[in-house]
Amino acid sequence: MRAFKLCILGLVLSATWAFSAPVPATSQASLPPPAPVAAPQPTATDAIILGLVEGVTEFLPISSTGHLVLTTHALGLDSPASIGRDRHGEVVTFKDAADTYTVVIQVGAIAAVAFLYWTQLITMLVGILGRNPAGLRLFRNVVLACIPPVITALAFKKLIKAHLFSVNTVAYALLVGAALMLYAEWWRRRKELSARQYAVPHAPDLVPADLSPLRALIIGFVQCFALWPGMSRSMTAMVGGYFVGLKPKAAAEFSFLLGLPLLGAAAAKDTLDGGPAVITAFGWSNTLIGLLVAFVSAGLAVKLFVGFLSRSGLAPFAIYRVLLGAGLLWFFAT
Repeated sequence: MRAFKLCILGLVLSATWAFSAPVPATSQASLPPPAPVAAPQPTATDAIILGLVEGVTEFLPISSTGHLVLTTHALGLDSPASIGRDRHGEVVTFKDAADTYTVVIQVGAIAAVAFLYWTQLITMLVGILGRNPAGLRLFRNVVLACIPPVITALAFKKLIKAHLFSVNTVAYALLVGAALMLYAEWWRRRKELSARQYAVPHAPDLVPADLSPLRALIIGFVQCFALWPGMSRSMTAMVGGYFVGLKPKAAAEFSFLLGLPLLGAAAAKDTLDGGPAVITAFGWSNTLIGLLVAFVSAGLAVKLFVGFLSRSGLAPFAIYRVLLGAGLLWFFAT
């Protein structure tokens, strides 16, 4: 509970810093016309950094999108320079290509999780064929939990890209997500303590395959908050899992499985729409480097994360988010 209060205090202080910064009163009419912007030249080092950030953060509850927005900004890859037009005839900026690049290299992280959890994927496939009832229930729950975020993303994708992909919005999402994580962790621990105090008979731990359709949908609706860059899809899935009765390890592993169709569909669509722009901006070699680094780093991060989460819960990741979000708001406000 103390950590939850500290998170709220950090949120309030950060908002105060952000809104108390003086705004220069510069007239738009007095500004000279902008000079043409030269497109950046990404290097293999940039590809390695982006692949590493993607792989480490994609399945951790700290927001891969938020970290990639910050990383592309730090590397100077969010340039408004035009690099051509897409297949719909709309102008594509280098920033658009960089945003698509960070989605395309998700394929590496997705492949790592598919490799680590191939037994669950086989179980679902056998269940679909009618030979494993538990596998069929797990497949059903994965589908149900994916429906709400997919519908919400299709309905609000343009609005989200136009207004929420900025450092400021990411910083606020980090803080709000931290508060949600700390509350979920406090709620889970209080529930477990209450069960021990009142000597409630221990029931077998709930597993994703045994979730009811309603509980799977609840996790899906909580995941809709992840469309705010900086919130984290994996975090919202884990928090939703907490609220429907999953233990930390089961909640994390279910969030990994949910990431396969959700991230895979997003990567496929963005590759189809913006793949040529990515190759124009980054080249084939840098794209392949990003994919490979994302694959290796995601596999290592997932293996280490599950054990750490089982021991420590979500609180350490929430504290990290508070520090990062508050630091960003302070930096850009001052």
